[in-house]
Amino acid sequence: MEKQKILIVDDSEMNRALLADILKEQYDVVEADNGAEAISLLSRQRTDFSLLLLDIMMPEMDGFEVLAYINKYHWNDNFAVIMISADDSPANIKLAYDLGAFDYISRPFDSAIVQRRISNTMFLYARQQHLEKIIVEQVHKQEKNNELMISILSHIVEFRNGESGLHVLRVNTITKYLLKQLVQRTNQYPLSEADISLISTASALHDIGKISISDAILNKPGRLTPEEFEVIKTHSMVGANMLQDLPIEQQESPLVKVASEICRWHHERYDGDGYPDGLKGEEIPIAAQVVALADVYDALTSERCYKKAYSHENALKMILKGQCGAFNPTLLLCLQEIADTLESELMNTSSEQDTKNIQDIKK
Repeated sequence: MEKQKILIVDDSEMNRALLADILKEQYDVVEADNGAEAISLLSRQRTDFSLLLLDIMMPEMDGFEVLAYINKYHWNDNFAVIMISADDSPANIKLAYDLGAFDYISRPFDSAIVQRRISNTMFLYARQQHLEKIIVEQVHKQEKNNELMISILSHIVEFRNGESGLHVLRVNTITKYLLKQLVQRTNQYPLSEADISLISTASALHDIGKISISDAILNKPGRLTPEEFEVIKTHSMVGANMLQDLPIEQQESPLVKVASEICRWHHERYDGDGYPDGLKGEEIPIAAQVVALADVYDALTSERCYKKAYSHENALKMILKGQCGAFNPTLLLCLQEIADTLESELMNTSSEQDTKNIQDIKK
């Protein structure tokens, strides 16, 4: 059976030799004489190691700097870290744990105690990783089930609306691209990968309120009358109310909260000239802002019962010129930056009808 590999990082050759002598029978030991060397080694071979024994006082990079670097880039997802130091002050021990250390061993130490604590650490770390993997798999399965049910429900709405089943998928994809570009461009919206996934999934429910609109209005091939357009506008509030009428424990779900925001406010516009509440600027939740832009882009580039598809280029021009309402300027920059990706991945066969009045696009 192949031995587990341990990396000892210490600027003292004597300390490294002492630890290596204790561990070499049971483990495959690798040494580094400073923090910078350890980082370089781990950047290439971190998946090879099961444990890192890390000294604190070292030149170039001390142990805390190494530990902070490892924690920042989540390298400790692959291995456990034990700090070893002659300084066992409470402040040092607390900092080590705060930075992601699994254990802290003080010098001078007994070889039997070191072996036992290393063995226990590796066993407990492996068990923790196994349990985390099970939890992640369960959460992933639940997310897939949620996405499936949302997809079914949203496709029912699309079926009534006479749209292709691809609309939900495209809005989801555009939303995801916009959000990823947004967090790269600015730190104004501190969205995690989990947040991006949540908003993208919730976007599928943006038009759920249209299930309350009659077929005669929803699928009318010609221009809507002012009265009919007022009926169409009710779908945003209807969708939000449907979600807010769920049992209280479901209302508290992050997915439902975000979906409710998107349903209610995805027709608000950055200048306040939207509906139903006339919100302006950052009063509009960023999830609703992004889905609004994704929805308009897809509406323009897709064929509907009342219009032919616009080309990708003309859709961008119409959005950037404000012909479909005002959007967050930063989001418009993001849209331009991902334009090539959208064109290659999402472009449908389009027909140019640029002289047509686009009032119906705001449905």
